[in-house]
Amino acid sequence: MVRKASRGNHMGVLQASPMSWNGAPALGGTPVVKKLVRLDVPVDKYPNFNFVGRLLGPRGNSLKRVEATTQCRVYIRGRGSVKDSVKEEKLRDKPGYEHLNEALHVLVEAEFPADIIDVRLNQAVTILEDLLKPMDESMDYYKKQQLRELAILNGTLREESPSPHLSPSVSPFNSAGMKRPKTGR
Repeated sequence: MVRKASRGNHMGVLQASPMSWNGAPALGGTPVVKKLVRLDVPVDKYPNFNFVGRLLGPRGNSLKRVEATTQCRVYIRGRGSVKDSVKEEKLRDKPGYEHLNEALHVLVEAEFPADIIDVRLNQAVTILEDLLKPMDESMDYYKKQQLRELAILNGTLREESPSPHLSPSVSPFNSAGMKRPKTGR
């Protein structure tokens, strides 16, 4: 049995009956509960802000960190959740993609013992709500960190002031700021 309880005007909680991790009814101890929280993304208010990019981060790493930290699953759903808009349009009415007819939103799913599930869900919601607050790029520390991480992943990071403890063999750039040629090692 699934029921929806409203929590404010921007999110709802879907709660399933107690189950164990393998889907069987929980036996003894604190029952394991599965809950789902929906957070609406304010795209109408901020149509030019890249919410999906901010949530995902470089190669999806930011979202993976939220999931690893909270042990909750996070799903980006609704219009604009598929990177390729042509592909999204083709998928819109297919089974399993009905969410594409809804406004952009985030679903947070948790499956924990009843005594700790709300703490975990609230932790995830707090982090995600913070990420869903648009801010000026010059003041956005989170975005600066994401761009730095992307540069590291791409091997294009240029430190503004060379660190004396960073040897040329560790840095992908030489002192002239040019990429070093690859060697056979």
